[in-house]
Amino acid sequence: MSRSSYIFTSESVSEGHPDKVADRISDVVVDAFLAAEPQARVACETLVTTNRIILAGEVRAGKPGGSKAENKALTKQIVKSLEPKVREAIKEIGYEQKGFHWSKAKFACHLHEQSAHIAQGVDATDKKEEGAGDQGIMFGYATDETPQLMPATLQYSHDILKRLAEVRHSGECDVLEPDAKSQVTIRYEDDRPVEILQIVVSTQHKKRIGLHAATPKRIEAAIRPYIEAIIPAGLITKTTKWHVNPTGRFEIGGPDGDAGVTGRKIIVDTYGGAAPHGGGAFSGKDPTKVDRSAAYACRYLAKNVVASGLARKCTIQISYAIGVANPLSFYVDLHNTGEIDPAKLEAILPQMIGGATPRAIREHLALNRPIYARTSAYGHFGRTPDNEGGFSWEKTDLAAELKALA
Repeated sequence: MSRSSYIFTSESVSEGHPDKVADRISDVVVDAFLAAEPQARVACETLVTTNRIILAGEVRAGKPGGSKAENKALTKQIVKSLEPKVREAIKEIGYEQKGFHWSKAKFACHLHEQSAHIAQGVDATDKKEEGAGDQGIMFGYATDETPQLMPATLQYSHDILKRLAEVRHSGECDVLEPDAKSQVTIRYEDDRPVEILQIVVSTQHKKRIGLHAATPKRIEAAIRPYIEAIIPAGLITKTTKWHVNPTGRFEIGGPDGDAGVTGRKIIVDTYGGAAPHGGGAFSGKDPTKVDRSAAYACRYLAKNVVASGLARKCTIQISYAIGVANPLSFYVDLHNTGEIDPAKLEAILPQMIGGATPRAIREHLALNRPIYARTSAYGHFGRTPDNEGGFSWEKTDLAAELKALA
């Protein structure tokens, strides 16, 4: 039996969190390969720690069936170009610290060619359709509790850190450093967010604010006005509890304070714990990997269901087998908020994106483009589609057609 009144919490982490630095670098690699060859294959893992950046994984720059010599030459050329791109990404985040500096950190790249045995299952041939890059289950979710059709706890956690990053980059709040985390706890009544009970922000900072030591109370005084300005009116009350740098000083941070690895913030990347997760990370993977592309497709379909008014909440699950094109299963849950039989959506939704095969998803959402570095912080969902094709899975262009089904 579902509950309509409850307390729920989600967290986010900033672009300067060590795991997000690793995600950003891995997606810079994906973008570099897709910019050179839209059919490139990438599975890149990144480790960042004190003044070290290490890349590892499998890549293929050329087209399926292309000349091995040409593919190897292009792969080598792209790999050679990665170091300055990676350093520029770290510079944009803002790391010029003694323990992690964009220009001084040691760089090591161990990317190598994709396994031929994996490629043979994924590549299309005259006798078979392009298969999924791996087995697995993926989920998509949408809820009408925010304009972005995202869980409020996660949306506000993201919004807090995005705003603090903006004032840090602009110099308006120059005490802040790149590494930060946020957490928002909300009380729900009748399944609607009515009050923020707790706000947690831990942010890396410089030693001083002007002439004074940067104590937690002074950091709170510096950042609270920015946070209060971006949270919808009425949700922050006199009883809202604030926890700003609750452990005290936070001067050592980023990869110098804690090692970062690609793919360790999958709940931050998706729905903040409000929906299931299949377990696969997104960053560092080209769109033939259904961990990424099918999760985007499920979000796209779930968002369009909610945007159409057919339900207030929608969860979609899809599953694949490696090397097999067609999904093994497709499941829709409207959480008892629907205006339509979920079974009808299960039959219709996959056909709206060409059967939900890996190739159909990539083509429908135009995913074979260098659009992924921008996804690496503040969530892959709840974002605004951009002119370069980024966040195409956030469009609601199917809503009118779905609404007609009611």
